[in-house]
Amino acid sequence: SDHMENICGYLMKYTNLVTGWQYRFFVLNNDAGLLEYFVNEQSRHLKPRGTLQLAGAVISPSDEDSHTFSVNAASGEQYKLRATDAKERQHWVSRLQICTQHHTEAIGKNNPPLKSRSFSLASQGSANSPGVQRRPSQNAVSFFNVGHHRLSTGKRVPIMQPDHLVDVREMMSQAEGQQRDLIRSIECLPVSGHLTSLDQDLLMLKATSMATMNCLNDCFHILQLQHASQQKGSLPAGTTISWLEPKISLANHFKNGAAQNFPAEINKPASVREEQSVAEPCQLTREPEEINPDEELEDICDDKEDDLGAVEEQRSVILHLLSQLKLGMDLTRVVLPTFILEKRSLLEMYADFMSHPDLFIAITNGTSPEERMIRFVEYYLTSFHEGRKGAIAKKPYNPIIGETFHCSWRMPKSDVATDAGTNFSAHSPSEQVTLSKDLEGQTELDYYTVKFVAEQVSHHPPVSGFYAECVEKKMCVNAHVWTKSKFLGMSIGVTMVGEGLLSLLEHGEEYTFSLPCAYARSILTVPWVELGGKVNINCAKTGYSASINFHTKPFYGGKLHRVTGEVKQNTTNTVVCRVQGEWNSVLEFTYSNGETKYVDLTKLSVTRKRVRPLEKQGPFESRRLWQHVTESLRDGDIDKATEHKRALEERQRNEERLRAETEAAWCTKYFLKEGDGWVYHKPLWKTVSAAQTQQTDTN
Repeated sequence: SDHMENICGYLMKYTNLVTGWQYRFFVLNNDAGLLEYFVNEQSRHLKPRGTLQLAGAVISPSDEDSHTFSVNAASGEQYKLRATDAKERQHWVSRLQICTQHHTEAIGKNNPPLKSRSFSLASQGSANSPGVQRRPSQNAVSFFNVGHHRLSTGKRVPIMQPDHLVDVREMMSQAEGQQRDLIRSIECLPVSGHLTSLDQDLLMLKATSMATMNCLNDCFHILQLQHASQQKGSLPAGTTISWLEPKISLANHFKNGAAQNFPAEINKPASVREEQSVAEPCQLTREPEEINPDEELEDICDDKEDDLGAVEEQRSVILHLLSQLKLGMDLTRVVLPTFILEKRSLLEMYADFMSHPDLFIAITNGTSPEERMIRFVEYYLTSFHEGRKGAIAKKPYNPIIGETFHCSWRMPKSDVATDAGTNFSAHSPSEQVTLSKDLEGQTELDYYTVKFVAEQVSHHPPVSGFYAECVEKKMCVNAHVWTKSKFLGMSIGVTMVGEGLLSLLEHGEEYTFSLPCAYARSILTVPWVELGGKVNINCAKTGYSASINFHTKPFYGGKLHRVTGEVKQNTTNTVVCRVQGEWNSVLEFTYSNGETKYVDLTKLSVTRKRVRPLEKQGPFESRRLWQHVTESLRDGDIDKATEHKRALEERQRNEERLRAETEAAWCTKYFLKEGDGWVYHKPLWKTVSAAQTQQTDTN
């Protein structure tokens, strides 16, 4: 309330394709919870050209640029607006969000949710039941005669009698009981046989019934608002009654059809209260921290995601979520249920793509540009298999802004290929490439060290930066990825927007590469992961490039996880290598000299990463940050995991709100913005160049 100030000023408003953007004078009326606009400031004393109710609205900064934002009213009406610069946009967004939150909470306090009561299906079928016996005045028209449209000026609306709302509340409670009984009846069916609990029609019935109940609750709250306003005489002509958030709380009311209650604030674990406390940004050091690899220990965590577990139990929640999504909807801001999460952060998933460091280091050992490009393609295609934890499609934690992850790998020099003859691809599918894991007692000269660091550099849009280097081999890779997820019906698609850069400093070569799209398929049954799309790898200096296609399975026939590609010399347009196979099984490489070599990805040994113990990690390092969520998921306590996850997300929102109010920019720790990308603050190519310059000056 300290920041509830009425503000006004000019903004550009998008009208339509023909008219485009137009300057309009906007006024934020905090007392009434309204955003109004006029043609210009001089016409401010006249009737507004447009008005939006802010209660229940969503204020969203646009990902298009730093000036645009949208105001999405609960009624469905939207204003797309543009400020003169990023600072002005932040000022408007923060004030609108404060006003919206204030009025939304006020409505919530005045209109508490319905209390659920259970009724059996048998009792509801009786003609003598309360739900069937109604007075003549209790018809649908008298119940639902208020729409979400603008009321005509001067038209007298009859005041609804209080007993009508009591009757509606009674009927809503009965309907909720019937709906829960329906869910229980379906879920009690056997999992096999003629009619099962996984029947597609029954699953759809469960989803649509939940969506219907939420819609009816919205309508009931409109009636409550109208009745309260009319009693106070405060419903002026022309007022728009806003849609509210569904009053059936998904987390509290539907867990396999049973009511669930979260513990009160005083009963929350100390770890949750700690997560919810707002960390003062000024107290957190943003200075880069040098991680000593000697403090890192071999990772012993092995969280495979092969168990459906809670996914099976919470199918009704998945269906309810799906019923509220639209085709093509951006899922970036959609909070997904906790039980579909992996037990690791997205930042750690990027590290797991580096689980074959021997193949990574071997790239620079290639004796020619052609061989180095082929080795990079071989390494690139082997990275995705280990990046996925098991066959079940689950989602890693969304990193919070400022979150980091550090690890390293130690690789015996004897296990790294030095020439084409010792490359792993020479092994047949029946042979297993054995990599030594016993590094204790070896001197520094006996192994290479690959260091990795990742940071969440942006929240909206969600962008991660990661960097890995092997100082001894003078090679490093820098990448930034913006994950854009969309709902595609019975699957979810994730586009990995961004670019990576591999630098081989010994050869003065740079390789740019992109990442494929990922899809979670069959999300109603047994979800599984599929990669799709075309990626390119290019080296401008040598003129070699690679084109790789990840093929999605066609509707009829075809193989799963198929990948094809070719490496060619751009100057002569000569193909020097072709690859085909499955990215999670066997890959076949055919070279220009006629040789064919195979790689069985399921038999490639994995080098475990080395991670500092939790007690030595900083508060924003992934494993320490998410430790309570991970522990709860391991214990199978979904409610507790949800509580911890919600606390972290709430803390992030509070800190973001504080930065907006103080107009403080977020400072990253390890990555710097350069153009459209993010670059590690101390990349190897800078330190090597500086060392060479210093040596030259000394000489």
